[in-house]
Amino acid sequence: MAIYISEEEKARHPYYTIMALKNDNLLNELNTWSRLELIKWLSWNDKNGVYKDEDSLAEFDNILSKEEAIEIMARQIKEA
Repeated sequence: MAIYISEEEKARHPYYTIMALKNDNLLNELNTWSRLELIKWLSWNDKNGVYKDEDSLAEFDNILSKEEAIEIMARQIKEA
């Protein structure tokens, strides 16, 4: 079931506003986010991804570091 979100709502929602940033502005903003905030965004953006600690431990026997999360998130935003 798709949920409609208006352009006005997107403009205020941090999960969408982060996607408008580019290069250094994006990386600077991502570095202010906590590891858990990054994981929440990644899980929201990629429903089939393995980002949450419990899933990552079961699948890969390790957890996603903040640095890895920033790298993945920046790549996903750039490719969008």
